[in-house]
Amino acid sequence: MTTVELEKENLAITKAYKELLKVSYRTLSAEDKKLIRKAFDVALDAHKDQRRKSGEAYIFHPIAVAKIVAQEIGLDATSIAAALLHDVVEDNEEYSIQDIERLFGETVARIVDGLTKISSLKKDMDVSMQAENFRKMLLTLNDDVRVIIIKIADRLHNMQTMESMRSDKQVKIASETLYIYAPLAHRIGLYNIKTELEDLGLKYTEPEVYNDILFKMKESKEEQDAYINEFNKVIQSSLDKENLNYDIKGRPKSIFSIRKKMVAQGVTFDEVYDKFAVRIIYKSDQENEKFLAWKIYSIVTDHFRPNPTRLRDWISSPKSTGYEALHITVMGPKGRWVEVQIRSERMNEIAEKGYAAHYKYKNKEKKEEDSLETWINRLQEALENHESNAVDFVEQFKLNLYSKEIFVFTPKGDLKSLPKGATPLDFAFSIHTEVGMKTRGAKVNGKLVPLSHELKNGDQVDILTSESAKPNSNWLDYATTARARGKIKSALKEDTKRIAEDGKEILRRKLKQLKITLNENSVNEMVNHFKLKTSLDLFYRVGSGSIDNMMLKDYASSRSNALMSYIKNKISRKQNIPKEELDKDEITTKYDQLVFGKEEEKLDYKLANCCNPIPGDRVFGFLTVNEGIKVHKKNCPNAVSLQSNYAYRIMSAKWIDSSQQEFAAQIILSGIDNLGLVNNITKVISSNMHVNMKSISFQSDDGVFSGKINVVVANKNLLTKLMDNLKKINGIDKVKRV
Repeated sequence: MTTVELEKENLAITKAYKELLKVSYRTLSAEDKKLIRKAFDVALDAHKDQRRKSGEAYIFHPIAVAKIVAQEIGLDATSIAAALLHDVVEDNEEYSIQDIERLFGETVARIVDGLTKISSLKKDMDVSMQAENFRKMLLTLNDDVRVIIIKIADRLHNMQTMESMRSDKQVKIASETLYIYAPLAHRIGLYNIKTELEDLGLKYTEPEVYNDILFKMKESKEEQDAYINEFNKVIQSSLDKENLNYDIKGRPKSIFSIRKKMVAQGVTFDEVYDKFAVRIIYKSDQENEKFLAWKIYSIVTDHFRPNPTRLRDWISSPKSTGYEALHITVMGPKGRWVEVQIRSERMNEIAEKGYAAHYKYKNKEKKEEDSLETWINRLQEALENHESNAVDFVEQFKLNLYSKEIFVFTPKGDLKSLPKGATPLDFAFSIHTEVGMKTRGAKVNGKLVPLSHELKNGDQVDILTSESAKPNSNWLDYATTARARGKIKSALKEDTKRIAEDGKEILRRKLKQLKITLNENSVNEMVNHFKLKTSLDLFYRVGSGSIDNMMLKDYASSRSNALMSYIKNKISRKQNIPKEELDKDEITTKYDQLVFGKEEEKLDYKLANCCNPIPGDRVFGFLTVNEGIKVHKKNCPNAVSLQSNYAYRIMSAKWIDSSQQEFAAQIILSGIDNLGLVNNITKVISSNMHVNMKSISFQSDDGVFSGKINVVVANKNLLTKLMDNLKKINGIDKVKRV
């Protein structure tokens, strides 16, 4: 770099640092500024020779992370200093954690150490390390929740500056973000950051979809602004009459949530009706907040008819993230539904800043445990259960992160928050592990109910226990929360291990009578013979009696020629079966239009049943443990999880020719029933060249019809053309591919 360029860069670094001090959510004292300056100087020195992939000086990254921590999340000077130092120990041998502690004290050192441990976790092992890393990362919550928050800020800045990365790296990091970091930001109450992480995640995992929605939103922005102004005009005079100090804002829905709605409801962008919400933020002291919220609710519903099923009162019962607001959906001008969110300035700060604002406003005299602290304590318990598989843990954890809440009462009238869909079993484990383990039955509102009964808002639940009761495998079908499922799985595993140990000894004795030695070879043969997954399954089945003497004798007699028949079978399948008769799900060379990797190799594969890709779909290959390569669509429901947890098993794949083969696809239709509709549909299908209809089924219910059509097509373009033609039929409302 030239001297002029270096001077220019140094000025930009100084400017970025000064801006960091200016935008802080907290008021910084002279002592705070001194601490931040010292952290900045150490970071500047540690990263002086480093550059990012984009070519800019590395120091811009810690400054940007510190700025997110200071402005968007609103943490204190200690956190800002830790954010500036978050990569110092990992990236520079000159500085150790001991140096950081000597220079900045124990708290900053503890946070930096937590961040360094997360970053240094291995990423190249052939197990799902990402899920394991996630569990380890969450363990740092016990040390200091700020570790996770700074890590989320670090991830946000990385997502904002990913343009110069390789596309496969972008997809991996974006998938990981959607899979782990966005749900975590949501749970800590960082809604703005969660929204940005989701949108950026979509930008890199499905760029065409993201850009299409972004373009359409920009196109319709003017119309939306005009609509919000029209809505505001109607209620402003009534709000002014009450001398309320308020602000009305229109808030567009995020690209990610619009996409989610389009997929869930099978609608186009234009058919998503609530693409924005109106937010009324009012000034109030804490004493009158609730009264004023309902006053504003009353004024809004005087002018616009509310949807009674869409009232959400999170002021009386705040979410466990600390979120408070009143949400209503009303019929606005031009017959359009509009979501109205009513919040005080305090509630709005908590919604936007999450943890930081939550603690700023927390009443220190309150004796009850804070909801975020309760959550962290429960989480700690789940994390310490090392028995559970890491990926299962993350999946369950995510379910509980994003789930909507219900509130139920204990027999004494205490309020408990549970995820929507929870059962009495979840309730029992939320009270105490011992109560859960000894559950015999449950009463809801005084009536006996099965353990699978879904609890509703306001239910009063009474758990009946018994010393002789213990978990059984059916309980996993009834429990939905990570805590309950984790405890049940642990109990069942202990039981299984005990029975398996007995089973192993029984098996050894029985095989001795059949003149077979119990060793690794014979165990593997039996696992294959009985179509089991592990030796533990085998020993458990022998111990529980489901594999008996007769079955073991069958195994012994088939043992001698098992290998020969297996080889024979393999050879005959390869040589004798005509190519046309092979099942489409088999691994064969039949689909020679799909190629893998940079070298565009033709490899054996199967099509994944979860998304049924067909030629023309954007796809990727996933290397499974037992079934070779499975091909998934890029927008498969499991894509984000696979790309996040098993990036090392992902292979790029593409269709190079789709003119020779035919593929099955299913189309679902719905609309208004009328005479001759089925005839019109079959006409359209038969007039579409190269489309073969395999089956068709319709049902009509009070003038509304729904139908399924199974067709065989050569490629995606033909299927898209057919669906477009079906949409044109009078009476058809929705057409979508399963």
